[in-house]
Amino acid sequence: MLELPTGFLFGAATAAYQIEGAAGTDGRGPSIWDTFSHEPGRVLGGETGDVAVEHYHRFREDVALMAELGLQAYRFSISWSRVQPDGRGPLNQAGVDFYSRLVDELLAAGIEPWPTLYHWDLPQPLEDAGGWPERATAERFADYAGAITSVLGDRVGQWTTLNEPWCSAFLGYGSGVHAPGRQDPAAAVRAGHHLMLGHGMAANLIRSAGHKVGVTINLYDVVPASEREIDLEAARRIDGLQNRFFLDPVLLGSYPEDVIADLADVTDFSHVREGDLAVISTPLDILGVNYYTRHVVTGDPANGDDGHGGAGGEGSPWPGSEHVGFLKGELPLTAMGWEIHADGLTRVLERVAREYPSVPLYVTENGAAFPDEPDADGLVRDPDRIGYLDGHLRACRSAIDAGVPLKGYFCWSLFDNFEWSWGYSRRFGLVYVDYETQTRTPKSSAYWYSDLIRGRVAV
Repeated sequence: MLELPTGFLFGAATAAYQIEGAAGTDGRGPSIWDTFSHEPGRVLGGETGDVAVEHYHRFREDVALMAELGLQAYRFSISWSRVQPDGRGPLNQAGVDFYSRLVDELLAAGIEPWPTLYHWDLPQPLEDAGGWPERATAERFADYAGAITSVLGDRVGQWTTLNEPWCSAFLGYGSGVHAPGRQDPAAAVRAGHHLMLGHGMAANLIRSAGHKVGVTINLYDVVPASEREIDLEAARRIDGLQNRFFLDPVLLGSYPEDVIADLADVTDFSHVREGDLAVISTPLDILGVNYYTRHVVTGDPANGDDGHGGAGGEGSPWPGSEHVGFLKGELPLTAMGWEIHADGLTRVLERVAREYPSVPLYVTENGAAFPDEPDADGLVRDPDRIGYLDGHLRACRSAIDAGVPLKGYFCWSLFDNFEWSWGYSRRFGLVYVDYETQTRTPKSSAYWYSDLIRGRVAV
């Protein structure tokens, strides 16, 4: 029997645009994902998050379901455009009240709230002013962070600034498969820097108010397709852009020199000002790690796909390394076409612990999409997801045994929901949602996870 340490935190995660719906309710303004999803051809099936799974109206029953499953923590994101529609100025009280009610409901149920300030949904007016490639957006983010944490900070002690800045920068401004859908390599690099600068500015404010703060980065175990020099070089490049471009500034206060060289034809890094890296490397109380799969890469442009991670689009999220190809191995795949490679999670966690200053780690997202459907009895049996979670929790145990300071795990996702450019075609949830009726049905994996939390199942 595999046991995780006493005090290990078990939770589940969601994101505002994917679940809340109520897109035009109570003063909420449009975000870049509202705009993007309404543009023809951007999202599979032309679907949007306008309704999603109606969490805005159903949050009380959703929190009751979390309590029934025994979740110890709930990681959710705050819709910036719901609480500050223009991305600047006074807060929208109706939007703030929603999150205040949600926090109170969670606390009453004995569930620790873990809010994320930014999960990809920039207020549209800020994108109209240039978006994340502009330094001013980082400043506006810090203002927003200070305002909302001052309101909810009396009941919330743990804050996450950003979720997966790689996706915001390189899928949003590089490949264009995510909002705002731009394809500009130099803008993508600037966006990445300003996202991290905004994180650092916000982290300073949050820590000075006496709260704990972290950031969540999506990390991959990057593996060369062979020991050929061309493939080793491809792995170095992708590891640099995917992992070290964010880990090094946040934890070491510097950009990797090899990544700067790789990007020499894209940008001269003149957007990085004196003092920026000191701000970005503000000490963290936790580092969130999102892990789903590994990258197997080749430098042979005739092989592999472009690794853009979306349902379509012609741009590349790999500025300076557009020639690198991404391969599928022989392992089983999820509905996203991602290899199931649990050992990669152990490798990622061990690497962070080995190569960077010590900081408490949490797996803030880990999960898999499968084509779930209710059976004739109305049950949703998802043994593949149980196998996925089992394997990755074993990987967590292996990392802990190796000395990694891993303190908790959040399954992605609590609910089936709007899966970005894939619309509603991919189901990641522990809970099945009938999008026509909004009926919630816990899957077999939800009960398995519940039993695990309560110590009734051997992992």
